[in-house]
Amino acid sequence: MAVFTLKIVDLNGNTKYEDSAEGMANLVVTGEYEEGDRIELETSEHNIHVWLQLDDALGKSLVYLTGNLQYTIPFGEKRSNISPKVFSGSRHYLYVRAALEEEISQYRNQALNVCDQHSMKNIYPHASANVETRGEAVFFAQNAIDGVCENRSHGRWPYQSWGINRQDDAAIKVDFGRMIEADKVIMFTRADFPHDNWWTQVTLTFSDGSSIDWPLEKSRFAHVLTFEKKKITWVELSNLMKADDPSPFPALTQLEVYGTVVK
Repeated sequence: MAVFTLKIVDLNGNTKYEDSAEGMANLVVTGEYEEGDRIELETSEHNIHVWLQLDDALGKSLVYLTGNLQYTIPFGEKRSNISPKVFSGSRHYLYVRAALEEEISQYRNQALNVCDQHSMKNIYPHASANVETRGEAVFFAQNAIDGVCENRSHGRWPYQSWGINRQDDAAIKVDFGRMIEADKVIMFTRADFPHDNWWTQVTLTFSDGSSIDWPLEKSRFAHVLTFEKKKITWVELSNLMKADDPSPFPALTQLEVYGTVVK
């Protein structure tokens, strides 16, 4: 079984807190974070599924690790897309645990990852995009896979979204890091009407080379698409066709991809 090491490391590389154990590491932080602090996770085994919680107020996700990772504690504007409770105060609980086989094999939203971040490597699912409005955290691609589906406004948490900066060729990609078998996509488009526009059609492109043109309606509720099972490692959303509306601001609140892990 994998040995995990969780650390809080400061700007100068000094370790402030650390826990290491086989199968599960728990870390209690009893001080306030300082700018430049980062979370480091070392694992003796790669390409494994784990439950990961980087802060008790952020929540946990079942993720796929391909190696060690680093997560930068956000400050200032970079905190605007998470709850103000996250990483705040002087008591925090982090943990990593090897996932059980029955947890890995269950049918679930394979795109969900509350731990995603721009700079992180070796952790999946991971969202990326060719544009994010003004480079602001409230419009980062990672917001589309954080599990928050509230879409009736825009801006600071809990109204963060993926913003396309009015770019006609905007596209967002969710990489799963390994093969999954998917048969359903659920999408919440931002619905801050009349501020927002909406998409009348989008295209889903899959790693197997197939694609689906998906007609949409103006709605604040879930858009649901089912299809024959596909074995894929990523999905991309593109060809975003805006409605004939005065607003130039369509956006994506959440993208969910349902299926199972291929063994």
